[in-house]
Amino acid sequence: MFTKAERLISFRNLRPKKKEGFLKVISIFSFLGITLGVAILIIVMSVMNGFKTDLTKKILGLNPHIIIQSNSFKIEKGFEETLKKKFQNINISRTYSGEGIVVSNDNAKGIIIKGINTNNIKNLNILNQNITSGSLKEFKKNTVFIGAELAFNLDLKVGDKINLMSSAFVATPFGGFPKQDTLIISGIFRTGFYEFDKNFVFLNLSDSLSIFDKEENDQNLEIYLKDPMKADIYKNEIQKLNPNYFVYSWTDLHKSFFSALKVERNVMFVILTLILIVAAFNIISGLTILIKNKTKEIAILKTLGLSNKSIKKSFFLTGFTIGFIATLTGIIFGIIFSLNIEKIRIFLSKVFNFELFPSDVYFLEKLPSEINIYAVFIVFIFSIIISALASYIPSKNISKMKTFRALKYE
Repeated sequence: MFTKAERLISFRNLRPKKKEGFLKVISIFSFLGITLGVAILIIVMSVMNGFKTDLTKKILGLNPHIIIQSNSFKIEKGFEETLKKKFQNINISRTYSGEGIVVSNDNAKGIIIKGINTNNIKNLNILNQNITSGSLKEFKKNTVFIGAELAFNLDLKVGDKINLMSSAFVATPFGGFPKQDTLIISGIFRTGFYEFDKNFVFLNLSDSLSIFDKEENDQNLEIYLKDPMKADIYKNEIQKLNPNYFVYSWTDLHKSFFSALKVERNVMFVILTLILIVAAFNIISGLTILIKNKTKEIAILKTLGLSNKSIKKSFFLTGFTIGFIATLTGIIFGIIFSLNIEKIRIFLSKVFNFELFPSDVYFLEKLPSEINIYAVFIVFIFSIIISALASYIPSKNISKMKTFRALKYE
């Protein structure tokens, strides 16, 4: 693609003379600009991917993959068996949820009451993996599990009694009163999601049906898949079995959240790409000045028989080499930084005595990072294209130069 003469000229241009120190400075800034831009892009993309992956895992631990609600139609007793026959390797659990109020120590708080089948409690990762106090063995009838934030706000601990009031009313001679029951706290969980830990209470399924004055046919079906990413495919198939039921997946519950993450990632990519474009202008200005300073040498090369095309290719190769090496350097630095970003965060936090990634704000214990090879490849290609364009623009003007004037007074 490039002849030996073209490579020799390009290599010579990369080593400017002492009197061309300004060109050396521009080349250094071009190199550093592209390196910095590529590294920052990879770091930001890795953090965003890690953030999305970690939050997805947490959300999957808090929510079933597919939920089937009766939607005013009673769920048939045989529908669960139909699902098990049609779909292999799925776990189905019956639940019932509703709004209520917890009352304790003269304090009241609006909550979400969720009744779960203790026979399928193994499917609920939130209680299996996030218990801070108590035991699942004690999760029996007339007991509850509450979030750590709720326990803190109401000054509750394992063994305390609480009153739960539901939105269902009981008719009495004095009018309607909300149904309520007294239960014992058998466990406390902490998921890391503040809103979840503050608002959710889990109790036995039979207790939840009783407090909401519901029957077995009013229960919801919650489905857990081996591959949660296929939830929407299963959802569509289940909906076809009975259009009267309301079927939705975990992605439907958090669609706006993941859409916001996607938009934020794309916007960050566009904004940070401006660093590469600014660095590319350094390549353009550096090559333009280099070509102007090399007018006499270009004229001599043309006189010796070197074609305009070869001279343009040699100067193009000069700028492209800077961009290519800077891109590779940026990728290496970006990957190394991404792999050690948590260690770097801890170090900076200790040095500056400042929390760089508060877990109560971002819901995560550590700064996540996930290197995506496809994203790295996209950054590499994008940087190479920008470098190639920045190198081509000044080099194409060589054919317009009036080289005879450069030799007129020699």
